[in-house]
Amino acid sequence: MARKVLPPVPTPLIDVEVVAAARRRSPLAVLVPAPDGDTGWETADAALFTGQRATGKPGEVRTVGDPASRALWLVGVGGGTAKDYRTAGAALIRAADAHVVTETEADARPSRTAQAELPDGAGPAEAAEFALGAALGGYTFTLTADDPKPRVRTLRLVVGQETAVAPVTAAVGRALELAAASALARDLANTPSNVKDPVWLAGTAERVAAAASGLSVTVRDERWLAEQGFGGVLAVGGGSASPPRLIELSYRPRGATTHILLVGKGITFDTGGISIKPADGMHLMRTDMAGGGAVIAAARAIANLRLPVRVTALVPSAENHVSGSSYRPGDVVRHYGGTTTEVGNTDAEGRMVLADALAYGIRKFSPDVVVDVATLTGAMKLSLGVRTGGLFATEDALAERVAAAGERAGEAWWRMPLLEDLAGDVRGEIADLRQAPQGPGGIVAALFLREFTGGLPWAHLDIAGPGRSERNYAEVVPGGTGFAARTLVEFAASYA
Repeated sequence: MARKVLPPVPTPLIDVEVVAAARRRSPLAVLVPAPDGDTGWETADAALFTGQRATGKPGEVRTVGDPASRALWLVGVGGGTAKDYRTAGAALIRAADAHVVTETEADARPSRTAQAELPDGAGPAEAAEFALGAALGGYTFTLTADDPKPRVRTLRLVVGQETAVAPVTAAVGRALELAAASALARDLANTPSNVKDPVWLAGTAERVAAAASGLSVTVRDERWLAEQGFGGVLAVGGGSASPPRLIELSYRPRGATTHILLVGKGITFDTGGISIKPADGMHLMRTDMAGGGAVIAAARAIANLRLPVRVTALVPSAENHVSGSSYRPGDVVRHYGGTTTEVGNTDAEGRMVLADALAYGIRKFSPDVVVDVATLTGAMKLSLGVRTGGLFATEDALAERVAAAGERAGEAWWRMPLLEDLAGDVRGEIADLRQAPQGPGGIVAALFLREFTGGLPWAHLDIAGPGRSERNYAEVVPGGTGFAARTLVEFAASYA
C-alpha cells in the first residue's frame, strides 16, 4: 500500500503586529482611499497618489518606482467598506509574497515582513478587516516534494498613534481568530481523500480541538452508529472500505443561556454511489465535507473566543462509494428515531446523513436553535452562483439573524423559500419520506431535512456554490473557501 501524503493541518497564517510607527528596512504599503469627488485626495500623499496614477480602487496595487519614496506600494481601499479593506489586505499580501528584496542577484529573497500604513479615519474595524483579508489572501495549501516557497511571515499595521495600538490589537486578534476558522475549514476541504477518510477527519477534529479551552470531542464508530440506528449514515458509508463516523463536539461555558446545535455534512468523498457522477469534476468531491469542516472550525473558534453560548456540533462523516455493499435506488432506510426514507438517488447522500444527525442532536441535546450546513445541491449553485449561500429558515427572525451574522463576517446569504405547496412531495408511498422527489432541488432537499427538526427554530445553509472557488477574489483563493465558518461564529456571538 502506498504511503499516504500527510497534509499540514492547520495551515499557519501570517502574524499581524500593530505598531504606532513604521520601521525602516521593511517594505511599506500606503493604503489609498478613492478620491473624494472633484476635490481629489486631501492628504499629504496626494502628489504621490497622482504621480503613480492610483485610483484607490479596492485591491489595486501600484508599485512605487522612486526608491526615495517612503512607500513601496500604494494599495487601494476604495470607499472604505469592510469588503474593500479585506480585498486590499489580500491584494497587499499577494504583492508582498511576490516581491523580492535583493542587493545582488545571488542574494534575492522575498521579504519576510511587510508593513501597511492605515489611512486617516481608519480605526479598529477597518484594521481588523484588512488583517483578515491579508491572512486569508495569503493562504496556500500545497502538497509537494519541493521546499515551500518563502513567504511573508509578519504584517505590521501602522496606526500612527500609540494610543490606537491597544484597541486595534484587540480587534485584529478577534479577526485573526475568524481567519483561522476559515483557514481550518479550507484545510479540511482541501485535504485529498486518499488521506481524508472519516477516521482521519474525526482524528483531526480531536487534535485541532484539543488546544481550545472547554471544547471536547467524542467520536462515534460504526458499531455505535449501528446500535443507535443511524441508518442514513450507515447506508451512505456502506459502499466504502473506510467506515463512517459521527464527530460530536461540545462547548459548555458556565452561565450560557442559549444552546445552539450545529450540524455539518461530512462526506469525505462522493462518487455519487450507484447513481454515479460524471468523471469530469469528480476529483473536486474531496470538498463535499466543506459544511462539516465549517462546523468543526466554527466550534473551535467559538471556544477560543470564549463566547458565552453553549454549542453542540455534529458532523456525520462517510464516504459515498460504489461497491457490492453500496445502498441502491429503491432501498428503504430507517433513520435515527425511526423515520423511514425511500431512496431515489444515491447521489443525494448528504440529506441522508444530515437527517440522522439532526434527529439525534435534537432528541439527545434539546437545543434552542438548530443550524445545518452542507454542500447539498447543485441546484443551489445554479440558482445563486458561487459567491452566495442559500439560506432556508423556519422563522423570519432566525433568517435575519443568520443573514446579519453573514454580513458581519463578509459572507453573503440569500434567503430561499420553504414552499408549503411542495411539502407533500417529500412524503413517501412505501416509506415515510421520499429522499429525492422531482422539483426545485434545493427547496425539496430543505423540505426533506425539515422533517427531522422537531419543530424547533431551524436554519439550513446550502453552500454548494461558495464552498469552493476556481480563482482568487477578495480574500478567497482557489480551492475550498471555508465559507460559512465565520458566519457560524458571528451567529453564535449574536446570542452573547
